[in-house]
Amino acid sequence: MTTSLLLLSGAGLPEWAWDAVIEGQSASATVAPRPTAENATVTDYARAALDAAPEGDLTLIAHSAGGVVASEVARLAPERVRGVLAVAAIIPKADASFASSLPFPNRVILPLILRLAGTRPPESALRNGLGAGVDEETVRRFIDDLEPEPRSYFLSRVASNAALAAVPRTTYVVTAGDKEIPSQLQRGYAARLRDPRIVEIAGGHYPMISNIPALRAAIEDFLAVPAQ
Repeated sequence: MTTSLLLLSGAGLPEWAWDAVIEGQSASATVAPRPTAENATVTDYARAALDAAPEGDLTLIAHSAGGVVASEVARLAPERVRGVLAVAAIIPKADASFASSLPFPNRVILPLILRLAGTRPPESALRNGLGAGVDEETVRRFIDDLEPEPRSYFLSRVASNAALAAVPRTTYVVTAGDKEIPSQLQRGYAARLRDPRIVEIAGGHYPMISNIPALRAAIEDFLAVPAQ
């Protein structure tokens, strides 16, 4: 059976940000919607993603905090997940959240920041995360359309990461110029997958905007190998 792509966006990423990357892909692609619950957990995000996905086998493309959601998707539907392509993604341990998966002292500081300042990153952080080479119109649209997630998205924990860690076909895309999740830290997260292929590309934390050709190529190469 042909696999479908299920895209698990990083925090706040507008759906249109994936358009240029998935255009013309051989596999059908679904960008997972956000759940409607006010205090949605990562499990709620995973269920919303599975409800929106077509029937059959899935290849997960998980960006940033979407890696935590990917763990829950794989736990809820292990028989359907045939591959994982992680893009600068947080891959949690068991009983971990996005926040607790960060290195010290960030894992202590982030919950305080979320409580005091909210979940929307400052504009300066978003601009730095995009990296160089993105035109101002796209940058402005990205900043305007970013949708803050609830605090529970960052603080709720995955029950287990065993199903994600067992997926046999994995690639981790390291973003070499990433100021949000440095490449060395990304490689540590990649090690929590099963025998991942590492692909390093230039650019910042949002390569679906700042380095579309490289991310498209990584996805196409991944899909060129049939799922087992």
